[in-house]
Amino acid sequence: MPPSIRAEAPKDAPTIEAVTVAAFLDAAHTSHTEQYIVNALRRAGALTISLVAELDGVLVGHVALSPVSISDGSLHWFGLGPISVLPAHQRRGVGAALMAAALAALRHHGAQGCVLLGDPGYYGRFGFCATADLVLPGVPPAYFQALHLGPLLPRGIVTYHPAFEATA
Repeated sequence: MPPSIRAEAPKDAPTIEAVTVAAFLDAAHTSHTEQYIVNALRRAGALTISLVAELDGVLVGHVALSPVSISDGSLHWFGLGPISVLPAHQRRGVGAALMAAALAALRHHGAQGCVLLGDPGYYGRFGFCATADLVLPGVPPAYFQALHLGPLLPRGIVTYHPAFEATA
């Protein structure tokens, strides 16, 4: 059965935090601050899109999208992440359902594009790919990927919201 996807409600915040912690607990390439990032984005009013996945009324996944800046001045670009799925529900389509809903929401908001930092093998199936035109300093270029949703192709350095520096 596919998960039900909906916008987060205020009551979901503690569960989203727990899901995020669990999802990244054993992840190899993480600073384990993802839950702090989501909370800081929410506090700053920069959590543009925040969707949860439920199975049988239980919250099992979450995806966050927030605005990014591009040094060429391009507007309406967003960063996807973190995306979290409880380990017991990974590899069962929950993440794919969250991705599809997140991209549909971005299109509905008139987004021009989306960037993320992640596994090219996974995110490539959603249309994301590395591009030399967009750079996130300090990360391997193959893992910083973009999806163009509009006609303009930006070029420059991408900067995430300051909430991505949250450590508590």
